[in-house]
Amino acid sequence: MNPTIHHRSYESLAHAADRTGVSIRTLRRRIACGQLAAYRTGRLIRVDPGDVDRLLAPIPTGFSRL
Repeated sequence: MNPTIHHRSYESLAHAADRTGVSIRTLRRRIACGQLAAYRTGRLIRVDPGDVDRLLAPIPTGFSRL
């Protein structure tokens, strides 16, 4: 039997900021207030890309597509 292996991927705050266009400072504020989970290993802080993406919410455009 082979157990199912689930690999998690994490990214640095700099990479998350560059990828989403959100500043590192904003990501740190979201971590401090509990909106974004972060993981520390030594001096490095890593975040789950999916968690970062969930911070971004779509804005309604005011018209509907038919």
